[in-house]
Amino acid sequence: MDKQMATADEALADIADGASLAVGGFGLAGIPDVLIEALYRIGTTGLRVVSNNCGVDGSGLGILLAAHRIARVTGSYVGENKEFARQYLTGELEVELIPQGTLAERLRAGGTGIPAFYTPAGVGTLVAEGGLPWRHTPDGKVAVASPPKEVRQFDGRSYALEHAITTDFALVRAARGDRHGNLVFHRAARNFNPLAAMAGRITVAEVEELVEPGELDPDQVHLPGVFVQRVVELTPAQAADKKIEKRTVRR
Repeated sequence: MDKQMATADEALADIADGASLAVGGFGLAGIPDVLIEALYRIGTTGLRVVSNNCGVDGSGLGILLAAHRIARVTGSYVGENKEFARQYLTGELEVELIPQGTLAERLRAGGTGIPAFYTPAGVGTLVAEGGLPWRHTPDGKVAVASPPKEVRQFDGRSYALEHAITTDFALVRAARGDRHGNLVFHRAARNFNPLAAMAGRITVAEVEELVEPGELDPDQVHLPGVFVQRVVELTPAQAADKKIEKRTVRR
């Protein structure tokens, strides 16, 4: 039951080259920064990442991207990451872009054992019909395109079949947690973190505040420990180091 690991490096030591990862966060909010930095130090490469976006230049998953450690990204938003766009358009990176709600549900379905589901999102577009560029050639032509999805009618409306996502590992960040893996997320960090954690076969959580089992109010737990296999306690400095993607202030 005690899932606490001594260090982030120890918690990620068995992630092999070519592994698939579900990574929580949105932009820089709620991303598992310490685990990402540990993965960079370890040197794992050829990663297949499932995340809403791929960080920004020089931060978050952008660190792994700049080092050419990521081979494929499944996500819904490129954002401000110029290196992401450059690698995608020059054929260095394979990218599957899907609607954000569909991505969330594919992760949740993977965690709950639902193999696939139908959704109206993307029907009548390249999302369902196929042809979205997944990989380009160096001269900008389409090397690999998305296949068409099965479309069925329900009550007179068309729905596309989407398959669940499961990954070898998941990396998430929580505000509070206990040694049994029960997690509580803070505000915007409760975005893709619970869903990514559910989709991973082995989920590693970095926790800003680690408490003893029984201290968390069961009604306040956002993700039960059954979905978490490893917990890493952050230092106060690591917990306080939260980057801001775009700083805006009032006059």
